[in-house]
Order: sequence, then structure tokens, then C-alpha cells
Amino acid sequence: MHIVLLGAPGSGKGTQAQFLNKKFNIDHISTGEILRVAVNSKNNLNLKINNLMNNGKLVSDELVISLIKERINQNNYARGILFDGFPRTISQANAMKEAFIRIDYVFEFIIPDEIIVKRIIGRRVHASSGRIYHVTFNPPKNKDKDDVTGEKLVIRNDDNEMIIRKRLIEYYKSTTPLIAYYQKEAKKHKIKYFKLDANRKAFEVNEELIKILSYR
Repeated sequence: MHIVLLGAPGSGKGTQAQFLNKKFNIDHISTGEILRVAVNSKNNLNLKINNLMNNGKLVSDELVISLIKERINQNNYARGILFDGFPRTISQANAMKEAFIRIDYVFEFIIPDEIIVKRIIGRRVHASSGRIYHVTFNPPKNKDKDDVTGEKLVIRNDDNEMIIRKRLIEYYKSTTPLIAYYQKEAKKHKIKYFKLDANRKAFEVNEELIKILSYR
């Protein structure tokens, strides 16, 4: 299966991606994780990417496409791919087609902006693995500690309200046309497109995803 998860930052894509990865053994490609690796790498792109992300801006299509292609070329992905945060624009979707990467399912996560702000402000992350927690909705077993390694959880630099609201504006501007694009693809029976109410507990979204994908 090749699956795309669409949704604003904080809509729960990362949590559901982790779940689907374990449940269906699908390889996970996260744009956010790839960008964070690039930021921490010693090359001439890290400063540019870091500056964009810290100011709530989206990284250019050309740069994102290049990073995604590089990741895909590094692995076989015979079990399928779960795209989390990519594509985010029609240009990125067309780049996938040109690279002969098919899409089977697109899931759009729907959630109010005010809930997103609350979710992201309370988010905590295990830096090396990308595992995501929340102080209220998905707390770790031990406060501020990763469940697997016991290492300290961190708050991302861009997880503050001002930057979050900038990111939401950028997200809707770039992704609204992409949503319409994929809905047209679904009407042509080229993909299967589902809207999910993401303003629910994680296990409820889990159950809906299992139901849909188990009867594919």
C-alpha cells in the first residue's frame, strides 16, 4: 500500500503514522523528520531549512522533492510507503507521478485550528526517534521521558502559538488546491480518498483506519 496522510500540523498525522507503521508494517516517510535530519546535518542546506521552519514558513517544493527522492532511493520500500506530510502541493504530487510512485489511499485529517494550537503547545518529542507525546492527550509513562529509551523529551523550537498560526496559514494556502486535486483523482477511481474526524481520541481514529484498510 502507498498511503498519503494529509492534515494541518498537529492534526495527528504523526501519531497515526506510527500506528499504521506497526499495524501494517508499512515503511514511514515523514517530511518533518527528513527536514529535521537535514537541519542537523553538516551541509549548506541546514541553515536555510532551519530559518524557514523557525519562522513558520514552508520549505520550497524543489527542496522537499529532492529530499524525498533521496530517501526513497536509499531504501527498497517493498512493503509500501506511508507518506506523512508529503505531498503538500500539486507540484509535489506531480513529482511523485513523474517518479512513478503510485498512491492508493489518501486520508485527510479534519480538525479545528484552535484544537491544533492546544495540541501543539503541549507536544513533546523524542528527538532521535521522532516519537510524539502530549502532556494531556498522550503523556509518556514517566514525565518528560521517552517510553522506550527513557531519554528526555524536548519541545520543538517551532512549537509556539505564533509560529503555529503562521504554519496553518501557509498550510491552507498550499494544500487546499492539493485536496481538490486528490478528490478529482478519487472521482476518476485512481485513488481512494477518505476524510477523517481527527478531533477524537487516537484509538478511535485507529479503529476507523483499520476498518478502511482491512477491507481494501
